Amino acid sequence: MKKICILLCILFSTSLSAQNGHSAFKPGEWLKFRIHYGFLNASYATLNLTSDKVDSIPVYHVVGKGKTTGFASIFFKVDDTFESYFDKKDGRPYRFIRKTNEGGYTKDIEIDFYYDEKKAILKDNESGEELDIEVHNRIQDLLSASYYLRDRYQFDDFTEGQSINMDMLFDDDGVFKFRLKYLGKEVLRTKFGKVECLKFRPLVQSGRVFKEKESLTLWVSNDLNKIPIRIKADLAIGSLKADLDAFNGLKNQFKIIMN
Repeated sequence: MKKICILLCILFSTSLSAQNGHSAFKPGEWLKFRIHYGFLNASYATLNLTSDKVDSIPVYHVVGKGKTTGFASIFFKVDDTFESYFDKKDGRPYRFIRKTNEGGYTKDIEIDFYYDEKKAILKDNESGEELDIEVHNRIQDLLSASYYLRDRYQFDDFTEGQSINMDMLFDDDGVFKFRLKYLGKEVLRTKFGKVECLKFRPLVQSGRVFKEKESLTLWVSNDLNKIPIRIKADLAIGSLKADLDAFNGLKNQFKIIMN
């Protein structure tokens, strides 16, 4: 169950929408996901979007929280919070916060982006150390990427196998090369009814957490919201599944197939 909320952040960072004159989100949007690890209802995670300001600049402020519950928390306790402040006009992140506690593994970092100086300053609140990281104007953090993609990509002309590439920064490991491959459309049965989805494969690094490079599959709603509906992951030990469990404050109608 290690890195449950890192997996969810990958899910959050791949919500996609069309740039067709319709905004994909608005302040007040709230999403809740139920995570299953094997037969266990392992945890819940939420995303909450509001308006804010950073140095008088109007921004969106998104807070992602994940926590194990019930029987699963006896074996592995997860209590994670991720935050991002990103520009309302161009989607660039100005600040990213990560507070992680996963079975004794902890992280407490803040990243501030300074585009005029082409750098980001990462502060480790546990060690007191600071790290300068070179960045460009198209960098995203793990949460801001979700909302950036939701307003800037459309898939009407995409063919199966086509990919999107993006640079992300969310940790002291530096810039992360992220790639998302489009696999086509699929209708899923959900607690809300049948939902037509766009299916993707985030390409990730194999190792401690993931079984192999292409062990993640993601489905997002094929409507103007493009919110995550389901994610499946084959881990080094076991498998994980996350489903959209509740939502509120969507900008656009959530399309359900009634038959």
